[in-house]
Amino acid sequence: MDLGLRDKAVLVTAASQGLGRATAESFAREGARVALCARDPAALEQAAAAARQAGAAEVLSLPCDLTDPIAIDDMVGEVIKVFGTLHVLVNNAGGPPPGRFHQLDDAAWQKAFDLTLMSAVRATRAALPVMRAQRWGRIVNISSYTVKQPIPDIMLSNSLRLAVAGWAKSLATDIARDNVLINTVGPGWTRTGRVTQLMETRATGGRTPADAEADIVATVPLGRLAEPQEIADVVTFLASERASFVTGTFLAVDGGVVQGPT
Repeated sequence: MDLGLRDKAVLVTAASQGLGRATAESFAREGARVALCARDPAALEQAAAAARQAGAAEVLSLPCDLTDPIAIDDMVGEVIKVFGTLHVLVNNAGGPPPGRFHQLDDAAWQKAFDLTLMSAVRATRAALPVMRAQRWGRIVNISSYTVKQPIPDIMLSNSLRLAVAGWAKSLATDIARDNVLINTVGPGWTRTGRVTQLMETRATGGRTPADAEADIVATVPLGRLAEPQEIADVVTFLASERASFVTGTFLAVDGGVVQGPT
């Protein structure tokens, strides 16, 4: 299936590892021009090299702190300057740290708010004018299935991922007439560094990370963790010409974990 993404200008945020890197490589395999941003320049360059090897028409890597509004504005502006436009924005950010309500102070909430919600809001605000002017744009937010079914020990993520989904649903109506579509993907348990961190957090009282992983897998009807590429391919499809009548949607890609309509 031709996804119609060849030579499209794509920006993937937080793309140096995990789901962001897998997503950048997925677009690269479609022959898109791919821009990646992340905080760690060395890891970012490795991800950019992988995107080139995967077949990207052009690759641009830009260091960026997604909690810094000026840095986001400058980064999106540079992508538009170099590529001449921007067709696809994938809003991705590393999840906030785990913790239950009594463990979180105002500073933790503010930092998570800036990283999880406002990074998407700010990048989208910078990207929308060119998308609306050309009457073609795709925005895909990488969130979490916890929008539908919270996990007890990640209070910050539960709360702010839900905010991203609500913001995207509201924005979808405003921009649809300009043929700019926005959707949110909710990955389930996926083999990433973030999930490894959660397993290590749960490895207490003589339990190992492997024990924690076994507990997680037991909750997944498909009986395994997802691989990052499985999530990335769904993101790429939603950004493509083949998903031209899909907007305002939250799609759980969770192996069947959510016990209710998604």
